[in-house]
Amino acid sequence: MNILTIPLRNTRRKWVKTLLLLLVFTLGVTSIVSLNYVSSVVGESLEKKLTAYGANILIMPQNEKLTVSYGGFSMGDMALGINDLSESEVVAAVGSIALKERIAVVAPKLVSMAKIGDTAVGVVGVRWDKEHVLKGYWAVSGEFPKTENGVVVGAKAADSLSLSPGASVILNGVPVVVSGVLMPTGSDDDSVIFASMDFAQSHFGVADRVNFVEVAALCTGCPIEEIVAEIQAALPGTDIQALQSIVKQRMYSVNFVKQLILTVSLIILFIACCMVGVTMLSSVNERIKEIGLMRSLGFGRASIFSIFCFEAMLIGSAAGIIGYLSGYALSLKILSMLDMAQGASPVFSGGHMAMTSLLIVAVSVLSAFFPAWKASTIEPSEALIAL
Repeated sequence: MNILTIPLRNTRRKWVKTLLLLLVFTLGVTSIVSLNYVSSVVGESLEKKLTAYGANILIMPQNEKLTVSYGGFSMGDMALGINDLSESEVVAAVGSIALKERIAVVAPKLVSMAKIGDTAVGVVGVRWDKEHVLKGYWAVSGEFPKTENGVVVGAKAADSLSLSPGASVILNGVPVVVSGVLMPTGSDDDSVIFASMDFAQSHFGVADRVNFVEVAALCTGCPIEEIVAEIQAALPGTDIQALQSIVKQRMYSVNFVKQLILTVSLIILFIACCMVGVTMLSSVNERIKEIGLMRSLGFGRASIFSIFCFEAMLIGSAAGIIGYLSGYALSLKILSMLDMAQGASPVFSGGHMAMTSLLIVAVSVLSAFFPAWKASTIEPSEALIAL
């Protein structure tokens, strides 16, 4: 008999208590592992979904302004050197940066003025496939255009022009069909007409030229400033702005989910640690006579302390391995139920499992520290009085 066989015999002798403690600790580890797997996938999925609520980076041509005044009277600013952007160059440059994996969508825009009858109206050329990703909150009465001459009219513009889905109008001498009318968004989108980029460039602009480009970047993996700096280096001579308020709102939403799950995980781990500590302390009180006998047989305080720590280590290692595997399987089930398994899924890692098991072992031993210390301080004479 030695300090290694004694804990094993005790766990077999009191297998019901050991099994219950192992079950409680394993459930705690399972909950923590599954929550962390779910939080990582949900955080990534949530940020991708948030890109549907607008861009967070604007790429515009660099323009100079001259303030004109005479005799103390200001005549406003005069824009000098107004240029357009090359759509193909901008898209290629953004796709060439090192952090290109963090770019969700690149949506160019061409803005021009046109007339329907005697009424002036703004026309915005867009790439519909990009705009659907960027403006996922859009709701339309009718449908999005399926032909090049189809347009979508903002709610205010449709009211002022008395347009409805299916109407045919002449836009600067070019016949177009109103495929749909946007539901009110409360933004500038309500006051303009949206057309396909090829149509807008053919009739209201120049091929491959756009006024500005909206970019939706995923910001959980790196600061937005790094993405802006790389785009600026790839596109010298342009003005690139990060919409910090939008970035902060998205980051707050993503971080809130992760911090909430982290807090819940810490609470679960604390409860599991308390269970280990209480159970080990109860075991010490039940085994006072046994401890006294071992002390009388020559076991020192360090040996008694090691016995109880080794018991906690056995429970912690078993709970860590079983709990990690169960937590990974549970996370797959939860993500499947939440319909978030597509596009992003948790990746099993043997190294992560080993680190988690070591952490749980350390926590279990730490939880058993006080009961083990109390057991090591019991004197043989005190323990043998009741014999």
